[in-house]
Amino acid sequence: MGTPEDGHGGPPDEFELHPSLIPLQFLLGRWEGAGVVGYPTIESANFGQEVSFSHNGKPFLIYMSRTWLLSQDGTLGRPLAMETGFWRPQPDGGLEVVLAHPTGISEIYLGQQTGTKIEMATDAVVRTATAKEVTAGRRLYGLIGADLGWAYDMAAVGQPLQSHVSAQLKRVA
Repeated sequence: MGTPEDGHGGPPDEFELHPSLIPLQFLLGRWEGAGVVGYPTIESANFGQEVSFSHNGKPFLIYMSRTWLLSQDGTLGRPLAMETGFWRPQPDGGLEVVLAHPTGISEIYLGQQTGTKIEMATDAVVRTATAKEVTAGRRLYGLIGADLGWAYDMAAVGQPLQSHVSAQLKRVA
């Protein structure tokens, strides 16, 4: 292995966008904003969120999301949820998404993209012995003007599939 200076080491500064990612390129970048979380088993709260979509030239997006509790004055509080994964577009407009959570849950979503709207539902949810019982999820992502809006419905801890989280994010990078 060489050094970046001699052209034989380190990743290039820019990767060429894989052609299969062109329909999803509107997601690329870092997004920040706020949303609301609620569920019958928890108290509703406002949260701040940072989401990033990147790529490395391969036919998938690299996804990461972090959230924090928002105080009444809008300052960030304690960390809430985090998830990371890969978004894999399919030739027929379908989408496969693999997500992992540090709480011991992994999800596989199958979905469909129509323009700048993405709808998907879980095909599988697996969890460790100590993870919360999550049995299904449904997600919607889309542009609202220049903002990225998203919503997540969840079935967990004996509750049926219902609204859990939604947010509206602005592109910051």
